[in-house]
Amino acid sequence: MTGSDAPLIEVTDLVKHFGDRGFGRRRDQLVRAVDGVSLTVADGELVGLVGESGSGKTTLGQTVLRMHEPTSGAVRFRGTDLSGLSRRELTRLRPRMQYIFQDPFSALNPRLQIADAIGEPLLRHGRATRDDVRDRVREVLALCEMGPDSLDRFPHEFSGGQRQRIVIARAMALEPEFVVADEPVSALDVSIQAQIINLFSDLREQRGTAFLFISHDLGVVDHLCTRVAIMYRGVIVESGTRDQLFDDPAHPYTRELLAAVPTPDPRRRRRGERRPRREWDLPAAPGAPTWRDVPLTDLGDGHLVALPELS
Repeated sequence: MTGSDAPLIEVTDLVKHFGDRGFGRRRDQLVRAVDGVSLTVADGELVGLVGESGSGKTTLGQTVLRMHEPTSGAVRFRGTDLSGLSRRELTRLRPRMQYIFQDPFSALNPRLQIADAIGEPLLRHGRATRDDVRDRVREVLALCEMGPDSLDRFPHEFSGGQRQRIVIARAMALEPEFVVADEPVSALDVSIQAQIINLFSDLREQRGTAFLFISHDLGVVDHLCTRVAIMYRGVIVESGTRDQLFDDPAHPYTRELLAAVPTPDPRRRRRGERRPRREWDLPAAPGAPTWRDVPLTDLGDGHLVALPELS
């Protein structure tokens, strides 16, 4: 599938393992960070990727952009298989795909003024000249609600929320079609999180940018994303529209995550407040299929779930 009929991003059976299964190594010494993930992202779509810490979300996002080389599987950008590109070809494609890191305090070079931090990628990829680069930086900062007085300041002069806006501005300066946003609000105060969430929504509406929004916060995802994928131990166990997953979750892990969402009313009791025993994740008998081997089944209207009783 190529051309206009291809999704913007198509991930097929993507695997990323860390470790070496060489002599003297056991299978369980492999870190199966991403273990056969398939998903798509359409133009202008904001897809949430949810899971607890260590589920493989960040590794998936970075492998999709080929920041890690995949162990196997394929990632296609508008029908082009990224794994088949040379380093030079991938560099030419980089402006169209960007990554926003989780920590705004370490994402910016402390020795660079903001004009240089944002302007340098524009110059490197030929998106601006020395004569107009400051104007381009000023424009993208305004898009992210930062004033022109930011240009000649250093990162340590800004708050966490302001730094995150600058990091977002740097990614958006190249006018990417697809952005992986890795927990972009988790390091921020709650009062600032809503502002950054609204910024992502505005960027999608104004520029038509597609996002893979990585988060462990279902409240944020519910507010922002149109489609959601639930990841557990390197595998997508359920995916669908926001309404499908929040109103009618089918996988026990999805229900467990929803049950853990804090409620403002301490008198309100929810089913599943106590962490249930994960019987679906118990070790299988030797030779028997495990939950990792269960394919995703379509329950209708694109609501996919991996359940043994449906396979």
